[in-house]
Amino acid sequence: MPDLTIEASDHPLHRAQYIYVETHAWWLGSFGRHNHLTEHRLRQWVPADPEREWLLDRELTGRQTWLTGSAEEALDDGFNPGDIGPTGRFRALHGAFDTATDDTIGDAEEFCARPTRPRKGSWQSPTAPFLAQLPIDPDVLRTKLCAENPGSWFGPFAAAVTALRTCLVPAAVRGALYRALAGLPAVTVAEKIPNIDGHTCTALIHDAGRTRTELLIDPGNGQFAGERDTLRTDSRCGLGAGTVISTTAVATAVVDVPGSRPNGLAQR
Repeated sequence: MPDLTIEASDHPLHRAQYIYVETHAWWLGSFGRHNHLTEHRLRQWVPADPEREWLLDRELTGRQTWLTGSAEEALDDGFNPGDIGPTGRFRALHGAFDTATDDTIGDAEEFCARPTRPRKGSWQSPTAPFLAQLPIDPDVLRTKLCAENPGSWFGPFAAAVTALRTCLVPAAVRGALYRALAGLPAVTVAEKIPNIDGHTCTALIHDAGRTRTELLIDPGNGQFAGERDTLRTDSRCGLGAGTVISTTAVATAVVDVPGSRPNGLAQR
């Protein structure tokens, strides 16, 4: 198993407070023969009290990098930059955001999800009860992770990254997950790897299949700090091996009021 020393810790959190998660992302989009990376900004406020609403801000900055084709050619072919993804402010209990716009909403700045029951909890959508039942012995956790995620596309590494991406995994479980992942085949550890915002991270790297995935970890508190996916082989849509198709930087804090931003992250 690769050597991995990460001390995970959590921000102190009172019941009336919120976990603030800010994601800076460049994600792949395709329109016919045109492929591009588009810059997204997501800011989410997750309440410590499960009976309170979650809040999500989604923003498209307008910045794009064209990997094949060009903006001019795509526009000539009918590309609409507004179709890339939903934007605006969304509220929902249990994080069940309804980001599909409704013609009856008009120009409202906030969208509310329809009433929903609490989520059941899974690797794809972890809840506090789901995370609480996970073992913190790395070997036992690795066995469970592999048994519940046997697929080649959504395998154990992808499942763990999906859960960690929420930034809601408690410190003890995060530490166990990192050690469990370090024992998987084709996984290596690298130090001093920057995320898209230049923050120096520890990386768990899964180098197998069609993409090379780097799980980026804040060495200060063991929190999820981003990820990067790079093609290992040429793709059918014209992208060559070595092309970065997704890269993110993630930062977290604790705030008292939903919609407020911590001072240390306000200029990101």
